[in-house]
Amino acid sequence: MRIGVDLGGTKIEGIILDDEGSIREKIRIKTPYDQYDATLEATCEIVNKLQAKATPKFTVGIGTPGALSLPSKLMKNSNSVCLNGKPFKQDIELRLGYEVRVENDANCFALSEALYGAGIDCFSVFGVILGTGTGGGIVVNKQLVTGPNNITGEWGHNSIPVSVQKLIANDRTCYCGRQNCIETVLSGRGLKQTYFEQVGQQLEPIEISQRAEQGHSNAMECIQRYCQQLARCLASVINIVDPELIVLGGGLSNIRELYNAVPDFLEEFVFTDVVQTKLSRPKFGDASGAIGAACLWTP
Repeated sequence: MRIGVDLGGTKIEGIILDDEGSIREKIRIKTPYDQYDATLEATCEIVNKLQAKATPKFTVGIGTPGALSLPSKLMKNSNSVCLNGKPFKQDIELRLGYEVRVENDANCFALSEALYGAGIDCFSVFGVILGTGTGGGIVVNKQLVTGPNNITGEWGHNSIPVSVQKLIANDRTCYCGRQNCIETVLSGRGLKQTYFEQVGQQLEPIEISQRAEQGHSNAMECIQRYCQQLARCLASVINIVDPELIVLGGGLSNIRELYNAVPDFLEEFVFTDVVQTKLSRPKFGDASGAIGAACLWTP
C-alpha cells in the first residue's frame, strides 16, 4: 500500500493505492489559495488521515505544480507561485517526521498512465497536462525520465512554433515572464484568449466546448483552431521524442473533438510519411496525478 497526494491549484487529493494499482481510499479538500503554510498543513492533514490505519506507515509521494530545483531542493517553475523558492519537501518531512518523495504533477500523471492506464502496453509515453497550465512528462520502459535540470517534458514553456504564431492575433505574456510560451495558447487561459480574439467575448473553456458541441459556429471554429494549435505544438515533441503514445490530461482533455481532429492535423507537421504515434484520453481522469505520486515508490 502507498499514499499518493496530488497538490493542485484548486484541490488537494490523497489516495491509498494498493499493489495492483487500485484506489482503496480517497480524500479531497480545497487548496488554500496562495498560502504556503496553510498548503503545508492541508497536505499533511490528508496524509495523516490516510496513515491513520497504517501499520507500519505507508510510503508517501506528492505531485506538485513545478519541480524541485537542484541542488537546492527549493521549488521552482510552479504556477502556484506561493510554492516557488520554498523548501516544500523538507517542510513536509519536518512536519510528518519521515521521508516523502516529491515530483512534478505532469510527471506523476504520465507515470500513472504508463504503469496502469492508457499506456500500459507502450514502451514510451508522453503525458500532457492541458488545464490551468500546460505541462508534460515522459516515461520510457516504465521509468520516469527527469533529467539533470529536473525539467524533462516541460514543453509548455517552449516558445510556440511559427506555425502557431500565425493562429493568434497578438503576442501573449506567460506568468513565467516570457512571451508566447506554449502554455499561453494551450492552457485554459489560452483557449479563452483565442475565443476572445475571434469573438470579442469572454467565455470559460467548458462553455466554449459546450457551445461547440451544440453547433455554435464561433465556438466550433475556436475549438478547431485550438486543435490545430495543439497538433502543431505536439508535432515538435514527436519529432524529438517519437513516443508511442501521447495521453492527454487536465480539464481541456475532456474536449472530445481533440481526439478526432488532432491526429489528422499532425500529419502535415510531423517529419514522417505516416504518423504512428497514438493520441489517447486518460484512463484515470482526475485521479491520475495522485496515482502517479503513489507510484514514486515501488510496491
